[in-house]
Amino acid sequence: MPKDIREILKEAQNSRELQENHRARFENRLQQLHKTKKRPTYFFLKVAASIAIILSAGYFMLDTNPTIIEDPIDSSNSINLSSVSPEMKQIEDYYVTAINYEIASLEVTSENQAILDDYLDKIGKLTDDYVRLNTELSKNGINEKTINALITNLQLRLQLLLQLKDTLNEMKTSKNEENENVTI
Repeated sequence: MPKDIREILKEAQNSRELQENHRARFENRLQQLHKTKKRPTYFFLKVAASIAIILSAGYFMLDTNPTIIEDPIDSSNSINLSSVSPEMKQIEDYYVTAINYEIASLEVTSENQAILDDYLDKIGKLTDDYVRLNTELSKNGINEKTINALITNLQLRLQLLLQLKDTLNEMKTSKNEENENVTI
């Protein structure tokens, strides 16, 4: 004859009684497990991440792009913008750093290579003019006209790079829009 499940459960509850110190023993076992179980320290991951950061920073610090503009004039023999005054040195350093940063951040692809070459050719001509103006400053002495021309030259190079960046972004955007239109 089949038994009612309620009766089976009542019998099982009555037959199983816990020992008096069951709870205390259970807590002791949990504490022992918790004490012996060590948390992972991830030491090797920390070291690997540190090495990766150092290597990537070193990679970006290297002079891998030959078009980065360095100080074109040897300051030991001649007068240049940075030797005029500390303020002029700050201005020159600011523009040269900004120009180098913009050149380093350019993304060269086969689609934009022609545009890059065109802009970099213009910037190269401006760099040649900058060298000529520095030579003129050394020969003729410090005058306001030459200093203004040097600063304007730096500004023009930076403006050209910003225009180049905008042009490349427009090309990238239009290419992405064309790809979206094709996939739709």
